[in-house]
Amino acid sequence: MTLLIILSINNHLTSPFYLAVLGNCDLLSGLKENCLMKNLLSISDLTNNQIKNLILLAKDLKAGKKISEHSLKNKSLALLFEKPSLRTRASFELGIKQLGGNCVYLDNNNIGMGNREPVKDIANVLDRWFDGIIARVFDHETLTLLEESCSIPIINALSDIEHPCQALSDMLTIDEKLGHIENTKIVFIGDGNNVAISLALCAAALGVNFTMCSPEKYKIDGAIWKTALAQAQKTGSNLEWNQNPHAAVEKADVIYTDVWVSMGDEDQSKQRIQDFGGYQVTPEIINLAKNEAIFMHDMPAHDGEEISSGLLYHPQSVVFDQAENRLHMQKAILSSLLK
Repeated sequence: MTLLIILSINNHLTSPFYLAVLGNCDLLSGLKENCLMKNLLSISDLTNNQIKNLILLAKDLKAGKKISEHSLKNKSLALLFEKPSLRTRASFELGIKQLGGNCVYLDNNNIGMGNREPVKDIANVLDRWFDGIIARVFDHETLTLLEESCSIPIINALSDIEHPCQALSDMLTIDEKLGHIENTKIVFIGDGNNVAISLALCAAALGVNFTMCSPEKYKIDGAIWKTALAQAQKTGSNLEWNQNPHAAVEKADVIYTDVWVSMGDEDQSKQRIQDFGGYQVTPEIINLAKNEAIFMHDMPAHDGEEISSGLLYHPQSVVFDQAENRLHMQKAILSSLLK
């Protein structure tokens, strides 16, 4: 199977996007890296240009430009989900249908990856039927096994390590709301989880400033943080950790938080809620940031824990725009990987 990544750079008919549509992608040596994206397991799989081009393509799709109206025609995808989902599942299923494709939802009760049947065996079977796999898993290693066992694209719809589709969608939302991405300051308050990791890697790739604000024991994994710092040195991004929420949000353009207890960590719930006692995002915290700052949360949210009651409906909250943009960004990802 030959895969081309079709990425929109501008709206002109002479743009690399339209040339690629005409089948000339291999002739564009300067864009060759954009034609070789095969899987999306991590933000680290993408270059700076690929991320920017995905944002541009998502904007075009959201604006109703029929660039990829039938890009998944005669394509079938497997949604392999070990974890429950609302936004991720619904937006992927809808996006696939809007692009002319088909999908089959496979949950863990029926599949039992690694228990009922080895991941490698499942992967080799699905590889014969489908054009791609969208996987939402407990263990990131499962994605690696799928990638190693399949010839078709694998998309990470969430793992314990990363949530790349969420971070890419969030960059689209930030660009829409602030009018730019470069030189913005994102402050993530809470657990250094999969969302925080993908946001940090995305920020580093784009030259965006990123502050991780958490208790020390909940910082982003050291090895991953080191990778992000190395990338940040190349792009001019400033990455830092700050233990004080009030100090961290000073001059922030974006205040972002997520659940304190992720799926799979329920046995740590009592301890985590205690540890994050001083890290709740409130209107007072938002008021310490820039006047035009936006508040983000990937949802589901827990009033009284990571946010004060009603904060999702704060005037500066863009959480429902975030949710909408999952659809548009994931359509861009699907169009790019499966064209």
